[in-house]
Amino acid sequence: MHIHILGICGTFMGGLAVIARQLGYQVSGSDQNVYPPMSTQLEEQGIHLMDGYRAENLDSEPDLVIIGNALSRGNPEVEAVLNKGLNYVSGPQWLAEHVLHDKWVLAVAGTHGKTTTTSMLSWILEHQGFNPGFLIGGIPLNFGISARLGGGPENKSGFFVIEADEYDSAFFDKRSKFVHYRPRTVILNNLEYDHADIFPDLDAIKRQFHHLVRTIPGEGLIISPAHDANINDVLAMGCWTPVANTAIDDDAQWQAKLLKDDGSRFEVLFEDNGQGIVDWSLTGAHNVYNALSAIVAANQIGILPRDAIAALGQFKNVKRRMEVFAHINGVTLYDDFAHHPTAIATTLDGLRKRVGAERIIAIVEPRSNTMRLGIHTETLAKSLSQADLALIYQPANLDWDLSKLKSYADNIQICQSLDGIIAKLKLEAETGGHFVLMSNGSFGGIYQRLLDEL
Repeated sequence: MHIHILGICGTFMGGLAVIARQLGYQVSGSDQNVYPPMSTQLEEQGIHLMDGYRAENLDSEPDLVIIGNALSRGNPEVEAVLNKGLNYVSGPQWLAEHVLHDKWVLAVAGTHGKTTTTSMLSWILEHQGFNPGFLIGGIPLNFGISARLGGGPENKSGFFVIEADEYDSAFFDKRSKFVHYRPRTVILNNLEYDHADIFPDLDAIKRQFHHLVRTIPGEGLIISPAHDANINDVLAMGCWTPVANTAIDDDAQWQAKLLKDDGSRFEVLFEDNGQGIVDWSLTGAHNVYNALSAIVAANQIGILPRDAIAALGQFKNVKRRMEVFAHINGVTLYDDFAHHPTAIATTLDGLRKRVGAERIIAIVEPRSNTMRLGIHTETLAKSLSQADLALIYQPANLDWDLSKLKSYADNIQICQSLDGIIAKLKLEAETGGHFVLMSNGSFGGIYQRLLDEL
């Protein structure tokens, strides 16, 4: 069977392609943003990539076309699918029907931390010999691949860990992706306003999360922070599943007691009883919450907290999550997949607590749909407060004037070109420090260019 995937280089669709290939299908796909690491991963799996959307990409008349949610009517390849009468489906629906239907699904939802928490939970299960399937919106360094089928010898049983996104499923299915997954264990990391291109307000997102809650069985488990008001609002709409709460240095059934301010060492407690100490390379309160939630989820399927803690001691994080990609003459360069002001703030806070007074320079491409629309002007500016200097890239096609950010913070400089950013960083490099490049895209290839210049 030949499956063709539109939008194949997206993190979700790329993972889907890998799983389809592992099921034995012939897989091809097209995209207009073909760049590493996803393009490299797909090519290594023997998947044929086509750069750009064209009707002739479908000349082979595949048996099934899986259409990504970034595609819409008017796209030449979408129009060809409809005109040819080809069989088509959304990615989440295909996954639910062909992979998840006989699995114990552990889903990780929330505005922030989905990729990292899904990676942590997958690694805990792997470390304990469960051989889980997983689909993650990034490449966890412990696995080197974003998705796999997992399961028993015939891939027909077992556990599947999935990053459960609230974004819509396809142009013909406007339900959130996670409604398709029918999970038994759900982590609700947090909830803020995001995806301004499809959700008019926060209440619309809460409603979608409530739809997810409605699908969780009564014998399942929901894991959520005790003091997230928005998640508590969702649960107040109706909840038929036990809830396990988490907190850091505060009252909750599951707690983390910080032993280092930067979050690199903390004790895990269940009902005030110590379960063990996590000692790892990650930093930030957000990662402490992520780890705590993963430990609780693993506990539900029979993995003792002490064993989950041992696994986290060997967790290597995810590509592009504060990934150090170079040390050059006193400068440390980081690549971070920043998509929202809260993610930026928590990441920089964790770094500040680790490096103390050493210089931090944040270099930000506001590329997510929400930030491109200028929804978070004030919060974006304030999220950079821990940086000594923040360089914000304003490309020609951005819909708002980034100079507005400077009215909320005095450490911000706006740069109109990548050449300008690189020239500035060359000067700043003379005094060393930590340079954090923050973007959820390729950032115009600045990474290699900066390496070459430094």
